[in-house]
Amino acid sequence: MTPEDLRADIPALHEDVYLNFGAHGPSPTHVVDAATDFIRRHEYDATASADPYDRAFDAYDRMRERVADFVGADADEIALTESTAAGINAISNAIDWQSGDVVVRTDLEHPAGTLPWQRLEREGVEVRVVETENGRLDPDAFAAAVEDARLACFSAVTWTHGTRLPVADLVDIAHDAGALALVDAVQVPGHLPMDVEAWGADAVAAAGHKWLLGLWGGGFLYVDRDVADTLTPRIVGYRSVETPTAASYEFAVGARRFEVGSSNPAPHVALAAAVDTIAEIGVSELSERSRWLAGLLADGVPDDRLHSPATPESGLVTFGVADPERTVQRLAASGFVVRSLPKPNAVRASVHAVNTRAEIEGLLRALEPEWD
Repeated sequence: MTPEDLRADIPALHEDVYLNFGAHGPSPTHVVDAATDFIRRHEYDATASADPYDRAFDAYDRMRERVADFVGADADEIALTESTAAGINAISNAIDWQSGDVVVRTDLEHPAGTLPWQRLEREGVEVRVVETENGRLDPDAFAAAVEDARLACFSAVTWTHGTRLPVADLVDIAHDAGALALVDAVQVPGHLPMDVEAWGADAVAAAGHKWLLGLWGGGFLYVDRDVADTLTPRIVGYRSVETPTAASYEFAVGARRFEVGSSNPAPHVALAAAVDTIAEIGVSELSERSRWLAGLLADGVPDDRLHSPATPESGLVTFGVADPERTVQRLAASGFVVRSLPKPNAVRASVHAVNTRAEIEGLLRALEPEWD
């Protein structure tokens, strides 16, 4: 399969020029078919010889293995979650926080990486926000902030600027300070190469409904196996323990302790199908093409309007206009789908490898009135 083949299999791309993959990646037909086929079998063949629980648990096991292989982990280090926010919350809720404990985050985090800490702040946990400049994080400022912290949470790719933070270096800084490192990686899978072992983080939360082109509900959480054994989830169900019927339960070994109960396997079946497709084309090839197309867009944006790097580090390109909401609406009326951002007050285009040069050139023509 090629990027062109993948594009042809995505119905949502057949009319409008879609450039919002950083928010939602419309799914290919074969990914949706994988999910619906599973649902049909699961619901229509629920007999004594095809127990729905056995079928679901077999699917969970296969999906963990497929995701683990894709991100460079072992299967027992992967929990199947609903979303990135669910993964971050799972970690935040599994720590015995004390008043005065410190959490560090950057000012570039998505609400998925801010709201859980705002809740803890109401309970006496100190939240330190490391300020950034142009999507860049000063390692020295980060080191000073985490000096006595219990956990640091930061993004691998910033949703605001498309910059790539030095994950492995920041993890090392956090670990040197004795803090856990939790990474929001939702902008990475299917977009850029991802190797959680190389990152060395304690936990990585992500999902497949953006650049992977999977379905909503197909999230995953990586947790280092040794770290997982030190965490105690607040929510427990029969998927999170070794023996659900035991008089006294023991949490499952590894990340599976963060799974709970009867969630629908279909979004994760779709996730695996999406991973197979991305792996077949090649993440490096997709990344290179996405950044090349993003570079064409960045080259056409006036320097004083560009918030993202002039040489893109990802497919995310953010630029300033007088009225972002109005611009997004005007572009939508012309068939171009982008989004506005609250900070910076700007417009963001998310360029996938399935986009084309003609689409980027068309967007630049549509943007010309904004530069006056």
